[in-house]
Amino acid sequence: MAVDPTSDSVQSQALGRQAAKGAAWSGISTIVLRLGSLVVGVVLARILAPDQFGVYAIALTVQGILMTVADLGLSAEIIRSEEPERIAPTVATFGLASGAILTAATAGFSPQLATLLGDRDASGAIAILALTLLLAGISIVPYGMMLRRFQQRELFLIAVVDFVVSTVVTFALLAAGLGVLALAIGRVAAQTVASTLQFVASQIRPRFGLDRDQWREVLAFSLPIAGANLFSWILLNVDNIIIARVAGATALGFYVLGFNIASWPMSALSQMVRSIALPYVSRVQDGAAVLPRMAALVWALALPTGLALAALATPLIHVVYGAKWAASIPVLAALGIYGALRVIFDLFAGYLYALKRSRPVLFLQLFSLIALVCGMVITTPRYGIVGAAWIHVAVSVVLILPGYLFILRATGVRLAALFRECFLPMTAAIPAALVAFAAARYIPIPLVALLVGGLGAVLAYLAVTGRWLRSQLKKARAPHPAEHQSAGP
Repeated sequence: MAVDPTSDSVQSQALGRQAAKGAAWSGISTIVLRLGSLVVGVVLARILAPDQFGVYAIALTVQGILMTVADLGLSAEIIRSEEPERIAPTVATFGLASGAILTAATAGFSPQLATLLGDRDASGAIAILALTLLLAGISIVPYGMMLRRFQQRELFLIAVVDFVVSTVVTFALLAAGLGVLALAIGRVAAQTVASTLQFVASQIRPRFGLDRDQWREVLAFSLPIAGANLFSWILLNVDNIIIARVAGATALGFYVLGFNIASWPMSALSQMVRSIALPYVSRVQDGAAVLPRMAALVWALALPTGLALAALATPLIHVVYGAKWAASIPVLAALGIYGALRVIFDLFAGYLYALKRSRPVLFLQLFSLIALVCGMVITTPRYGIVGAAWIHVAVSVVLILPGYLFILRATGVRLAALFRECFLPMTAAIPAALVAFAAARYIPIPLVALLVGGLGAVLAYLAVTGRWLRSQLKKARAPHPAEHQSAGP
């Protein structure tokens, strides 16, 4: 049976427009919310002492890891399934069950978890944040459906409401003297509102049930993704656990501040990549052919940003947070580089999930976790938080990047095409980083160094890549031949 190539082309163009619109809204969302979070984070850093910052970081570490487990990879199954409405009750049931069990277990064992991580004072915040696990489990279906439909505009508006609620509640409770608990309560209040709005925006009513023909298939796809996501989160947070145990909450506070700064732009880019990669690649006919072009655009944004953060670490810390946080400077220098790599890894993972290749990602995350833990245990007692930061870079370059390239090649991705597409942004980022480094090194006034270095890096980068970036963006809006190949008769 022949497939109408005209219809195929129209569908692919519509999908491309949806993805581009979704990416644009996702980008706007992440930029606006990251700027807002930056302002709030600066105020909190000037209110809280490093040890208080460390206590909340311990609680967030537990919440972040368990939140990944609570999802069970089910939102990804909603995104890529050909029959999302049919599997929705099964997914909702699994999500509710996992969220409820993890909430009860986390709250019940919060003192033991806090003690295990090196600071018993975190137990109250851990117990409160446990409620977010239940909320996340309940809202898996509407959240997954909104991502599937590229409803990034609605997700942005919900995120704005979430941010406003969290900020207002947090500062009100801080003024009332609740300390670190104010941050945890603010997070729970915000997520309660956001989860409710997701049901409203997606026009989905809670439905529960188990389809005997579907639940095994759902878990077979979802659980490896949940495992891979869990290991990914542990990779991002195992350093917090080790530092809290070895160096204490104060050192962890300095480390987390550096990590958070590195995450400002990188988490924004990662969120945009994750929101688009899986639903887009799931519906193109030859993902292996379009991946190099996608990777080039992602790398063109992530690499210069990461290198600029590393080069401008000193003036950035002094201007935004003040001299009392200077111990975070070498941490940021390392994690800026790591953050750029993490964004491209998110793209690779999304591509592989779309192809149902979640198991190789799971194994790669497992091996990476083992290497990271071993490296942290060896280096942190001797080199402190700086050694912990550079271990992230080493594991990413030596193990994770080669591992992903090996897996991608097995799916049909031409590595030569991938390297060729990424070569120009990689080479252009080097002089841009040197401009930023020179400004940070030779201009004595931190604010002037930050402004001159940042602007100079942008101009140097665009001087080399400006025409190429315009060309790539035009290609991204147009359908790729691989996206609408016609089938034979």
